[in-house]
Amino acid sequence: MAKAIYIQRGEALDYTNSTTNSIEANAVLVMGGIVGVAGCDIPPGTKGSLHVMGVYAFPKAAGAIAAGTALLWDGTAGTVSESGGVPLGYAAEGADADASTVPVLLDRSAGVAE
Repeated sequence: MAKAIYIQRGEALDYTNSTTNSIEANAVLVMGGIVGVAGCDIPPGTKGSLHVMGVYAFPKAAGAIAAGTALLWDGTAGTVSESGGVPLGYAAEGADADASTVPVLLDRSAGVAE
């Protein structure tokens, strides 16, 4: 029988900064198909924390977003929306069209088909 060995709770994952620039705390980062938030400043060539659980205010694209809507991260635009990007999570609250941010519950399963 195959066995797994417990490593960590998984609210934050190790993220290695492979760039030549420092990553600032709270920067939105994509690691493969996972979007997270830097939990600390991460200098080049070092490891830091990538928060992949919790509720964070993200910049949003134009238009209203209803609470509970599945959202995606568009790294090029630097915004969340209902289409086009990497699965991010769900709107923890609704956001009016004129709002600049939307609270998002990070959820790695947001874009996984059932």
